[in-house]
Amino acid sequence: MAEPQKKPRIEIIDALRGFSLAGIVIVHMVENYIAAPVPEGAMDAAHQGTFDYVIDGFILLFLRGKFFALFSFLFGLSFFIQMKNADLKGQSYQFRFLCRLALLLFIGYLHSLFYRGDILTIYALLGVFLVPFYRLKKQWILVSSMVLFLGLGRYLVFLFTQGDNLFVSGSFSPDSPDIIQYFNVLSEGSIWEVFKTNAWEGHVMKMDFQLGIFSRGYLTFGFFLLGLYTGKIDFFRNYLEKRQLVKDLLWGSVILLCIAIVITAGSFMQLGPEPEFNSWIAMLGLTGFDLVNVALTFIILCLFVMIYRSEKWKKRLDSFTPYGRTALTNYVFQSIAGTFVFYSWGLGYIGKLSNTVSFGLAILLIIVQVLISKWWMKRFYYGPFEWLWRSLTFFTIYPFLRSKSN
Repeated sequence: MAEPQKKPRIEIIDALRGFSLAGIVIVHMVENYIAAPVPEGAMDAAHQGTFDYVIDGFILLFLRGKFFALFSFLFGLSFFIQMKNADLKGQSYQFRFLCRLALLLFIGYLHSLFYRGDILTIYALLGVFLVPFYRLKKQWILVSSMVLFLGLGRYLVFLFTQGDNLFVSGSFSPDSPDIIQYFNVLSEGSIWEVFKTNAWEGHVMKMDFQLGIFSRGYLTFGFFLLGLYTGKIDFFRNYLEKRQLVKDLLWGSVILLCIAIVITAGSFMQLGPEPEFNSWIAMLGLTGFDLVNVALTFIILCLFVMIYRSEKWKKRLDSFTPYGRTALTNYVFQSIAGTFVFYSWGLGYIGKLSNTVSFGLAILLIIVQVLISKWWMKRFYYGPFEWLWRSLTFFTIYPFLRSKSN
């Protein structure tokens, strides 16, 4: 069997993907893989000392929402690379990409049985809408992403719902019976009970979060489009020559951050200590908060690129490259490992560990996965799920094991 044709990979993209995945697992581990509001008092044990509160603040400011945004950005960029490679060969990739999304939807659904917060199913559904954007002029792609970041989806939903949920009849408040019941399943139920509640109810709740006034899905697609735009300007292939662009983006992001903080603070000050999301002021506050996360995501991206230019730091950041090349496999298995630690079908530590311990477990899991990924990629061409995904997409059994001569 012939070995895969060797194509030059853009290492910074793999490293950034691995770096993003590391941030995601830290957030999920400290959240105890709950992926929902938490009943009052259920997580009191998470705050046993000052450092536990420091970890909360660090994750809120620098990780939550930012690393998923980077991951989404890279999904859009990967779409462009795949489509462009097919164009260069004179082939059409649209059908293959849709097949790829269908397979991702299946993998994501299986993953969601373990963890309700699965993002793969959302990527698979939203990814379909990337196809018509590929031929669009890059300026219009950029404008479309900006419109989404400014809250168009949220405002249209609010216009028709006035803040009510789209799919879930109850509320997302900590004292909601549905929230309490779900937490009880995680803390007391069997693995089959977890599967049962995640199989349908989990997706309904997730769709409200993604498509309702909290607008995560619209932001995700906005980052898809930014990844596509970045591919069109060939940014990462020429990142060493794009120094001025990175500096301009960094300063622009800092300015956006300052403006977004003012919008967010001003809006929520008018809403009071217990805000209700049933007014246009609340919608403006949510959009301001989203823009804070967007700005911080760009700042993290710019700093990563600037640091990666240093040969000394490049070698260190390249340790994330194998981790990024096996991101799908690592994402699924880190969720299984995390839910095993916290859910009752495993070790049952949900709500019982301090943030410091959960954070330490996340770092340990990252180190283990990075080491395994490095070992794996020396011996195999792809991660297990990556190989399966690619082979089924092209209806071809691709070589898996590297020859000893490599």
